[in-house]
Amino acid sequence: GGTLGIIIAVFLWIIWSLVSYFSGDSIVLLSSHAKEVTPQIHPQLFNVVEEMKIAANIPVMPKVYIIDEPSPNAFATGRDPSHSAIVVTAGLLSRLNRDELQGVISHEMSHIINRDVLYMTFCGVMLGSIVMISEVFLRSLWYSGSTRRYRSSSGGGQAQAIIMLVAIAFAILAPLLAYIFYFSISRKREYLADASGVRLTRYPEGLASALEKISNVKIPLPCANKITAPMYIASPLKKTKQDKIGKTHLFDTHPPIERRIKILRNMMGGAGYINYLEAFHNVTGDKEAIMPPSALHDIADTSFRKPSSVEKEDVGSPKDQARQLGDLMRAVNNYAFLACACGLKIKIPPDFKQNKITCPRCGRQLDVPLRDLKSSAAVIGAGTAARKVQQKNDDTQVREHIEKPFYVRKTNGWETLSCPCGNLIQISPAFAGKYAVCPRCGRKIEVRNT
Repeated sequence: GGTLGIIIAVFLWIIWSLVSYFSGDSIVLLSSHAKEVTPQIHPQLFNVVEEMKIAANIPVMPKVYIIDEPSPNAFATGRDPSHSAIVVTAGLLSRLNRDELQGVISHEMSHIINRDVLYMTFCGVMLGSIVMISEVFLRSLWYSGSTRRYRSSSGGGQAQAIIMLVAIAFAILAPLLAYIFYFSISRKREYLADASGVRLTRYPEGLASALEKISNVKIPLPCANKITAPMYIASPLKKTKQDKIGKTHLFDTHPPIERRIKILRNMMGGAGYINYLEAFHNVTGDKEAIMPPSALHDIADTSFRKPSSVEKEDVGSPKDQARQLGDLMRAVNNYAFLACACGLKIKIPPDFKQNKITCPRCGRQLDVPLRDLKSSAAVIGAGTAARKVQQKNDDTQVREHIEKPFYVRKTNGWETLSCPCGNLIQISPAFAGKYAVCPRCGRKIEVRNT
């Protein structure tokens, strides 16, 4: 029974490895409740991701996802630079300025170019497999042992008992050792990602300030667990005292965040790998090799850059941040934003079924853009020019031709427009483009300011 169980476990490990390679990113995104978003939701985020994609020389733009949680955090996933995604929480976007966001994205982009995502995915699969094999072995031993417990054996009985005890001890200790090994690798890769990220931005203070803000928020991330926690830029689990005392424990998924901040702020002479390694040695007193030797021969220009003009931009009061966070989370969850002429912004849930809604402030009747249009002849969105071009005589279907759709903004806040295909498109306060592109049909809709 035990041998058969181990064979089954090894077979499942092979299957898990294949699934992790081809679909691991989808599984992680699904378990994290991440939702893919468009540039209209958060233009600044897409701009920063594109900047770091160019700096990292990645051939394909990573997909961008948002988790609608107030806890500030981020992670990257994907098996290679051509099949990758960057995920941030709504709480992160509501708290960071542009330079800080760039620091976080550069860190996650570094995980992609260093192949940390694939590396940690397979380490996670190995960890899960060891735990599963151990569990299968112990359970099969328990159930099969009841039929053999009192079976007499002649010659070698004591040796068999010793072998069995050793096997049981290994089955119990193997998962523990695997966890320690897994988290130890994760901590080293975080240091390397910090160093690589700073090299991309050439501005260590951006990442240091972002980590500082993240560490000051004591909100755990419900969708994270012990296996996925090492993927995040900071531990998403319940905060412990390790950040305050600056010590690393065997089961910590990340290095102490205060230590990471101190290393970044002690970098001197440039933002290269060698500069980070010198700061690491000075701060920790540890001569451990945290990056490959090839990185130390990098001769690229890594002189510090100046902070951007919006480095000290005001992210708003806590009340403003809470309001921005709420609006962003609603946008990710497909809420519609209607701006009334009286200045009130009305937030409509995606399951709202009525065609009109009454403004609670002024009593005006406002049209509600519907996601799924029942009639092709319906008027779609404000400012959409539509005309009929053909009508069949043998049925009642009307085919509508949409020419040069446009939308006139009413406020500087969140707004929702309807594409002629019936899809709702969210426009954020930071949107400054001339066109909004529908992710469903690819149609470009002109956005005009009043």
